[in-house]
Amino acid sequence: MVGKHRALWRLLAVLLAFSLIAAACGGDDDDAADDGTTEATDDSDSSSSDDGASNDDDGAAASDDDGAAASDDDGAIQTEEEESTEEAVEGGTLRFGLQADSDGINPVTSSFSVVGLSMANAVFDTYAAYDEEGNAVPYLAESFEPSEDLRSWTMRLRPGATGQGIEFHDGTFLNAEAVRVNFETVLADPLVGIAVQPFYPSLEDGAFEIIDDLTVRFNLLDAHARFPALVTGQLGMAASPAWIAAALEDPTLNQQPVGTGPFVFDSRSQDSVTRFVRNENWWNGRANLDAIEFVPVTDPDVRVQLLLEGELDVLNTTNTPSIEVLAETDGVQNLLDDTGEESFIMINSASPPFDDIRARQALTFATPRETYNTLFGLGINRLANQQYTPESRFYNPDVVQEADMPELAGPLVEAHCAEFPDNCTDGRIDMELQYSGPSVVQTRIAELFDEAWSPFFNVEFQELPEDQHINETVFGTYDVVTWRQFGAVDPAGDNVWLLCRTVGPLSLNFPRLCDEERDELLIEAWATEDEDARAGLYQELQVKLNQDYVYIFLQHSLWDIALNENVKSLCDRTSPEGVPLRCAINGRTFYDSVFLTDS
Repeated sequence: MVGKHRALWRLLAVLLAFSLIAAACGGDDDDAADDGTTEATDDSDSSSSDDGASNDDDGAAASDDDGAAASDDDGAIQTEEEESTEEAVEGGTLRFGLQADSDGINPVTSSFSVVGLSMANAVFDTYAAYDEEGNAVPYLAESFEPSEDLRSWTMRLRPGATGQGIEFHDGTFLNAEAVRVNFETVLADPLVGIAVQPFYPSLEDGAFEIIDDLTVRFNLLDAHARFPALVTGQLGMAASPAWIAAALEDPTLNQQPVGTGPFVFDSRSQDSVTRFVRNENWWNGRANLDAIEFVPVTDPDVRVQLLLEGELDVLNTTNTPSIEVLAETDGVQNLLDDTGEESFIMINSASPPFDDIRARQALTFATPRETYNTLFGLGINRLANQQYTPESRFYNPDVVQEADMPELAGPLVEAHCAEFPDNCTDGRIDMELQYSGPSVVQTRIAELFDEAWSPFFNVEFQELPEDQHINETVFGTYDVVTWRQFGAVDPAGDNVWLLCRTVGPLSLNFPRLCDEERDELLIEAWATEDEDARAGLYQELQVKLNQDYVYIFLQHSLWDIALNENVKSLCDRTSPEGVPLRCAINGRTFYDSVFLTDS
């Protein structure tokens, strides 16, 4: 495709070509995971993921002749960020445009989306972090050691400058007792806890042990070969126990986070500006920026315009028209990645009419996937058949998403209505389509689906604010939603969305479909240390998901982190041992290596 999309297609072509070469060479392929709390939407799709299900991938970067870089295998991140030959300088305030605001910045009680995680990355560090190849390496922790059966993992914390542990912003220390307070508060939380409780015994049965002042042990219900991946995101963010206690007494303090990170909370005006300033005593060096300001700008067009006018320095988006503009604008650097989350239609299988698989199949066959991608992906986003992109070792080439076959829907609807007449009116199945808003784009998407489904379904729309939309999905009070999810860097991080044990009154298995055979695949894949065997298990999983008809995969979400040309060194982060770290995961990034220039 030439002309209008030339610049963006050139960037994506580099990404895809390098990814295919890397996959053919059998590169390392661990996806990246998050902890497991619900994630909200970007400009066009609702989402649930991150820290329990959020992604990026393996990512050893290589540059082309234009200086654009792509990373290998299923974790490809392709970037136009210019490699800076300038020496890092201190000073300046980075202004980051986000698509919304978060209801709180407390990792043990707040429901983080990409928005909350983007802000939290400034003020909190995690026990482990992903390297460029998608492996979880020690960060706040000094080491991780598994038991022989992989059901227990011992974590040793770094001693810090005084030997008492790394220092929190309030002068207290990250020691074993601090880890205990963080872990037990998460387990007790009614929302964040549901992402954790299904994987551990109770505290009374020994889920957590303190070994000494700087050493703890996590005891799991299942063998897990890659436990450090679980503490790379929200569940691995270490917060001050004194602040946690104070915030439980006074929830307004959830807006004033206290961690160990490179920046310290300064001020927050919700839905306006949240400001962090440099931590002069950061344990892992010294950040270059004086401050970071996060500015919620809900309209993607306005957000792009503010970046181009210099009012913002960075933004993130999955809005394809915005990405097209940004990629074709001189002086804008773009980090592009479509290997993380997928955009899809999600169906509640636990209540009529969609507790009947025939109704789910009919909706699938009637869905206009190709038209959706043309209108809302501009032919740029890649169609998704499953959780993984074709470059991933977990991708199953035999699994193809069914859609665009309305001729198959009619007989299924007729059979359903004959057996369950109360679910139907005038020979069509009654249903509700829920989405977040107010959003012009989401309304247009709903209208497209309604037009295609209307010969077979009577569709009512329900547009809800994002937080209410997510809550109704968690409680299972929906028929069909538009959604964005999955994308864990390590695919085990997505187990929380799929296992039978996460179905309940509050459910993170949002379609509420319990499949014991699927669970066996997930638990075996979680435990295996053999990469080829693990890949085969996740390929089998894609067959199961395809046959369950609860997800209608639409496209691979394309994330862009766009930076003005004066923003340098975003991807130069390293661990304390000097290991290069992944700089972007599902639209969120990190800030300790960033500096600003006058140019």
